[in-house]
Amino acid sequence: MNTSVIKVSEELTPEDNSLLDHAAGVIRAGGLVAFPTETVYGLGANGMDPRACAKIYEAKGRPSDNPLILHISDMSQLHDLAAELNAHGKTLAAGFWPGPLTLVTGRTNRVPDIVSGGLDTVAVRMPSSSIARALINKSGVPIAAPSANVSGRPSSTRAEHVAADLSGKIDMIVDGGSSVLGLESTIVDVSGEVPCLLRPGTITLDDIESAVGRIEIDPAVNAEALSGSRPKAPGMAYVHYAPQAELVIVAGELGRSRKQIFELVRARRENAEFSSSPTNIAIVTTDENIEYYQNMPVQLFSLGKRSHPAEIAANLYDVLRALDQAEITHAFSEGFDETGVGLSIMNRLKKAAGYRVVRV
Repeated sequence: MNTSVIKVSEELTPEDNSLLDHAAGVIRAGGLVAFPTETVYGLGANGMDPRACAKIYEAKGRPSDNPLILHISDMSQLHDLAAELNAHGKTLAAGFWPGPLTLVTGRTNRVPDIVSGGLDTVAVRMPSSSIARALINKSGVPIAAPSANVSGRPSSTRAEHVAADLSGKIDMIVDGGSSVLGLESTIVDVSGEVPCLLRPGTITLDDIESAVGRIEIDPAVNAEALSGSRPKAPGMAYVHYAPQAELVIVAGELGRSRKQIFELVRARRENAEFSSSPTNIAIVTTDENIEYYQNMPVQLFSLGKRSHPAEIAANLYDVLRALDQAEITHAFSEGFDETGVGLSIMNRLKKAAGYRVVRV
């Protein structure tokens, strides 16, 4: 399959709109189009066409019980997909849509089973990206769109990432530049009496609780999901976001964690397998701390300023993919406070590391 690439801008010039008309035609015809959102790039198909959605799973190598998120551009589209939103769902939709929030609620019988992974719920989001919303509008259907990457790999925040993973497997890539936020949407289950956080994102736990009061937190947010458990939403039950390198997180007070990273690197370097140069060991750090590792025989990758968690979030997948480009085999990452956006950063890092976490 030849994967075509079109470049558009968030300003949506007449030329951009003409190109998106073509992309919408691919969606309506049952094809696959990767497109930018404010979070990460999505791999889109007609969300009401089971055969088109099946192509998403095939292209990504995605487990069939992992639900898809339906993307809408207008509240009127929600009625065909979701049962009546409860009060909490309405409050969250009013407060955070359009934006990086996905709501899980009871579904109608119009939603294909393949979209919901066999569950009686559906995950819905209204993105704020003008490109994404224009594509949905022009397609005339809700667009089912998980992240546009091979399942388990770091999500794509640039069109180049999509091409590296999916070129030749999908019909089209809409190149809209780098994603602004860089982490997937926050997912909240509002199908019960008490909302439940299923996946953290840049809309934080505090943001959600400020809107609706106390909410529950699914155990998979902070720890590995139980083997054989059925995911209620994307990003829960499987190793995700993983580079090819063996990644270890060293979490705790920064002074102690730096010392522990020194020891872990030294142990690796003493192994003859890692004695060659250039080194295949990396440290993932931040701008504030990179100087502490300058004299070590490793490659250094900064996520940005620790004092700006949004910057760390936006750069995370770029850095994880850069590890592969540098042919890193073992990487050690500093940890982050699990508050605010830090909860989302650590959620992704822990999954990328396969829950290899050293606490000091």
